[in-house]
Amino acid sequence: MKYKSLVTSEKDKSFINEVIEQDLSILPNNDTLIKVKYSSLNYKDALSASGNKGVTRSYPHTPGIDAAGIIEETSSSKFDVGEEVIVTGYDMGMNTFGGFGEYIRIPENWIVKKPSNLSLSDSMAFGTAGLTAGLCLRKLLNNDLNPSDGEVFVTGVTGGVGIISLMLFKKLGFKVTAITGKKDQENLLKKLGADRVIDRNELDIDLISPLQKTIYAGGIDAVGGKILSNLMCSTTQRASIACCGMVSGLSLNTSIFPFILRGLSLFGVDSAESLIEVKEEVWNNLSSSWKLENINDNIKDISLDELPVEIEKILEGKQIGRVRVVYD
Repeated sequence: MKYKSLVTSEKDKSFINEVIEQDLSILPNNDTLIKVKYSSLNYKDALSASGNKGVTRSYPHTPGIDAAGIIEETSSSKFDVGEEVIVTGYDMGMNTFGGFGEYIRIPENWIVKKPSNLSLSDSMAFGTAGLTAGLCLRKLLNNDLNPSDGEVFVTGVTGGVGIISLMLFKKLGFKVTAITGKKDQENLLKKLGADRVIDRNELDIDLISPLQKTIYAGGIDAVGGKILSNLMCSTTQRASIACCGMVSGLSLNTSIFPFILRGLSLFGVDSAESLIEVKEEVWNNLSSSWKLENINDNIKDISLDELPVEIEKILEGKQIGRVRVVYD
């Protein structure tokens, strides 16, 4: 049986992306075959599709760390043929053929049953970006952050994680500052719930001081680097920050002061390898108490054939919101 997929191949010391037909037999010998109905585009997918060996070791390869679809075959006792499911992270799309194909074959312990009040389409409006935002929020709420504590921030706020973090914070009643390098998107960010929008360049500088004016009770950081370093020094007593990205830099320049004088808690969030039961908890929240009725407002739906263009856009930093891949 043939199926369509985007394949990244190495040719003449460069990498190309093509949508081709392949035989199902090329998929790995795992226990569950899923017909993919929707996927979504993430920065990690673009890295894989551009030949980043830190993400994907060998090529040809089909990226796609997200998939939502219907089980066609399984030897698992946990799932039934015809069941609607969600898969995000683990090795899918990295070194196991991923969601940028009409079929995936994966282990049962990577699979989440889709909550009944969340559609397959909406699950990929969230995708890994929404799951990551939810995992960050879970960390903060479990550390007793609540709206009465004061203002919170979101960095990288026009990206996938950032825009959903903003929407989730607002859903739960927080006052939110959006930090962005795209000031031309200020109206959009305020429409989505930002109370204040500031330019990231105000923070993307060498550490101003190990302790700065107290502003934020918490936040979700998707960029890292100098921006996070400065934000950590601008927190109130017992603040908490969840960090999940590094597009602004790998280094973190700080001191012990925010931790021992203000009781700051800094949490790292790794969406891909989160425990499956934690992923299930977050997906259930996203379909109930955290449900975003406007989740589709900033989604661009594309076909598999349109993916290569969108991959280039995200690598160039031109993507705003989320891109969902829709299969026939």
